[in-house]
Amino acid sequence: MTDTPTLVIRAATLEDGPALGRLARMLVQVHHDFDAERFIAPGPQTEQGYGRFLVSRIDNAESLLLVAESDGTLVGYVYGAMEGPDYMALRGPAGVVHDIIVDPERREGGVGRKLLDAALTALAERGAPRVVLHTAAKNVTAQRLFEAAGFRPTMIEMTRDAG
Repeated sequence: MTDTPTLVIRAATLEDGPALGRLARMLVQVHHDFDAERFIAPGPQTEQGYGRFLVSRIDNAESLLLVAESDGTLVGYVYGAMEGPDYMALRGPAGVVHDIIVDPERREGGVGRKLLDAALTALAERGAPRVVLHTAAKNVTAQRLFEAAGFRPTMIEMTRDAG
């Protein structure tokens, strides 16, 4: 009989910076793989820089940074924030999910859904009247997750390269 790994969703800590950077690099890479002309490629500083950015948000009262930890290893995170009206996005105050990523080797088992549910709960507790997010057009797996959680499509980003 094998032990089932214990999954814990918790607030990120400063010590999580390197693992967050590793996961964030995966996020950048998967988007670049979807559309290399639209999304930046991870560079030599992506992991360290993104990890540093994420932990810099920990003490920000408007930000939300939760991690999924399985047997001492970070396997995913969700980063979001409470934001005021955004006239360029034509929306009022909202909770915004900016990033959600689960290590590809750990994507089975509902880790992403648990992270998303925890973020939605935390944003609701902060008074978010709605939660918005963006997802890559080719990321149908994420779109299914979001639709199953009650999200509906509302905007389509279109890109045109110069030349």
